[in-house]
Amino acid sequence: MFRFALRFLSYDKPKSIGVILGIIISIFLVGQQTGIFIFLTSAMSALVDNTQADLWVVDNRTTNVNALGQLDVRIGYQIESLPGVKKAYPLVISGGTAKFQGGKSAPVLIIGAQPPLFRGGPWKIESGDLPDLLEEGAISCDIFDSKELNNARLGTQFEINGRRVYVALQTKGVRSFGGIYMFSTASRARALGKISRFKASAFLVDVEDSIDPTRMRDQINKIIYGVRAWTKKDFSRATVSTILSTSGIAFSIGTLILFAAIAGMVIIGLTMYSAAVDRLRDYGTFKAIGADNTYIRNLILSQALFFAFTGYGIAIVLIEGFRKGIANSGVLFEYSMLIKIVFFIVTIVISLGGAAFAMHRIGRVEPASVFRT
Repeated sequence: MFRFALRFLSYDKPKSIGVILGIIISIFLVGQQTGIFIFLTSAMSALVDNTQADLWVVDNRTTNVNALGQLDVRIGYQIESLPGVKKAYPLVISGGTAKFQGGKSAPVLIIGAQPPLFRGGPWKIESGDLPDLLEEGAISCDIFDSKELNNARLGTQFEINGRRVYVALQTKGVRSFGGIYMFSTASRARALGKISRFKASAFLVDVEDSIDPTRMRDQINKIIYGVRAWTKKDFSRATVSTILSTSGIAFSIGTLILFAAIAGMVIIGLTMYSAAVDRLRDYGTFKAIGADNTYIRNLILSQALFFAFTGYGIAIVLIEGFRKGIANSGVLFEYSMLIKIVFFIVTIVISLGGAAFAMHRIGRVEPASVFRT
């Protein structure tokens, strides 16, 4: 039967190519929008996901790491006084404007961590070392942000909020949501952002190896007033959920993905329907020599599966090419095996959905139609 299915396809090559192109375009658009969504959600929680700490402690109204309030530094001492806590590291986040020679400027976010461990970043260090951030005026920048920062590189000097700084360390692939991350020490982040030395944005907590982080989280939330402790995983999820619920990102990307799938199904359905109409006499001949509707349906389904496998194979190569191409501009993401399986399932659904148009029409063909002129 599969041999007959391929013969039908070879007899009408333009329509077969049209179906395959419809699948390729549809799946490529689905993959493209999915990749952008993965990148955006990863950037939303990047600061949490890349931090080596068991717990995050922030003010009790915060559910988004990109919108932290300020805490009294004495809260860090309270946290460290609890049995089972190894250390509470202050994290300071301040905003500023970087100004360069020639008048160019760019808004930045200074992430200040406590040396020498620098809990809270930087990560993905490309050049330089963490101790380099201890030098006076030292700060980091990401290679992919260099263009926005007047082509800044190691040793480049500029001003942030009127204070002289220079690039002492470069990262590659530290992407943020709605800002440019620049890392330094906590004291320098306070000075650049004009934040009191008695304030911190969050505390990153390491607990003893024998202590369950969730139990310590609950203890902090119960004992210390005005703060909320989160496990890294929960805070990451809360950040993404908060941003998606207060923006139109999920709706807009989801709508584009849905329309791409529907458009693909319609294009494939109409093309396969047209091909089936053109070969009604052939299908009628099959029925006249004894083939039933089940055989005819299986014949059309075989064609649809051939289209699906061929279209998916080409589309996934193009999607990977898109991913690697856009990575050169700093839009970094990966497609997991689960997502690729979902792409394949979507391809099958689109192909079989399109085949339903043709099966409905062929199912009504009478065997006697082959003898009519």
